[in-house]
Amino acid sequence: MQFDDIKFIKNDKIDFEKNAIEQLRSFLAIENTIEQIAAADPNFFGADSPEISQVAITPDFHRGESIPIGTVLLTNGFVIPQAMGSDINCGMRLYTTDLSFDKIEANLIALEDKIRYVFFEGGRDISMNRVQREAMLREGLIGVLDTYSNAKGSGLWRYYNAGREERDINHISENGAYITDCVIGLDSFLGGESLTYDAQIGTIGGGNHFVEIQRVSRLYDTKTANAWGLETDQAVIMIHSGSLMIGQSCNFLMREALNKIYPQTIQKPENGVYPLPQSEKYKEAWNEFWVLMSNAANFAFANRLFIGLMIKRIFLEVFGNCEFSLLYDAPHNLIWPHEGKFLHRKWACPARGFDQMANTEYQK
Repeated sequence: MQFDDIKFIKNDKIDFEKNAIEQLRSFLAIENTIEQIAAADPNFFGADSPEISQVAITPDFHRGESIPIGTVLLTNGFVIPQAMGSDINCGMRLYTTDLSFDKIEANLIALEDKIRYVFFEGGRDISMNRVQREAMLREGLIGVLDTYSNAKGSGLWRYYNAGREERDINHISENGAYITDCVIGLDSFLGGESLTYDAQIGTIGGGNHFVEIQRVSRLYDTKTANAWGLETDQAVIMIHSGSLMIGQSCNFLMREALNKIYPQTIQKPENGVYPLPQSEKYKEAWNEFWVLMSNAANFAFANRLFIGLMIKRIFLEVFGNCEFSLLYDAPHNLIWPHEGKFLHRKWACPARGFDQMANTEYQK
């Protein structure tokens, strides 16, 4: 794929960031890297012809760390870990409530005090043991559900309703679980057999991550909004967070693997972007990548869950009995197997189509 062959379709109201276009041009020079690798090591990529078969950009398109934000790639025969970003499974989770925004504003001081305590003054109160953390990293929210009783209802676990969480798995992309059979490089995080606290789970993170109490100000599709429990002037909770230092640790191990298999006989890529081949020769590195990505993705799903439970606790303490329901949780930094190829999304949330949402409560 030559960069000059890529067409950008936009109207006159949309301006492209020129530096983002140049960054995308630089990133796609990975095709030159692939050609050089294939010439130096014919077995590097195996039987498949490696290629970037499609590139798409989304409305949020702007310069990022190594690839522009809002870029979507479809590759064949290899993946590019850098194309999902360092915060693996950074994503969004939205809860609906039965509270009007007027009621929120009338209780802002009490809410602020509770939020400050729970999020910033040691009030998370999330204890877990090794069995729970390992299940969480291997099986995501399914692992959390299977082992929640180990915490014996202590601390924040008082607000974990197993029946509701089991139903909510259908409200989460990939059911909140990338199943894998092991955990790599995170032994110190797993801890021991007794219940302990860690510095990661239930943390918002830095940058543009947030937890917001938001107001539904306008409905554009009333029928669908009503089906999903949304109405004007309603208070909802939006959570934006990811895998934090767990993802960073997994990314470090990925970079080590990429550097290790890169042919030493050719110059390293100028743009610093490396492909990981789906080949028999590097099967071990390939399998390790999917375990590492899954561990980090599973942590991120669980992290957003616990942040949600923290807000749920605050709302119940301030407002008493109130409705607090998960509408959906979706990632925007991940790589998916897709019809024999690999779909990369960097800050680009999957919209899904009717075929994917048919026979679910989201089919409207």
